[in-house]
Amino acid sequence: MKNKLSQELPILKKGSFYSIKDGENVLIMEDRTKRRLPVKERSIDEKLNVEAEKGMIHDMDGIGHWVPIRWFFPKSEYDLEKVLVHAEAMEKKYTELRELTCPDDDE
Repeated sequence: MKNKLSQELPILKKGSFYSIKDGENVLIMEDRTKRRLPVKERSIDEKLNVEAEKGMIHDMDGIGHWVPIRWFFPKSEYDLEKVLVHAEAMEKKYTELRELTCPDDDE
């Protein structure tokens, strides 16, 4: 239910790999590559030190890894520009990964 409410919030900024939505007291940054991954827990993200919804993905060896799906930045501490720093870093990481794993045929 909470995830459905998140989908209905206004989008403030959107990239190829992220979207930032306007919550009541938080700015919600969503990793668009994981938006359909079921949320298994909500806890503090160790890297960004804000609350995050996390899901589980499994690697080729069947080992599970917790991955953040969306982060909740309190508006009292973060404005859109501060959240965009994290969003653009994620955009850059995924763009570089895509270029590495899916190079253009004409190069």
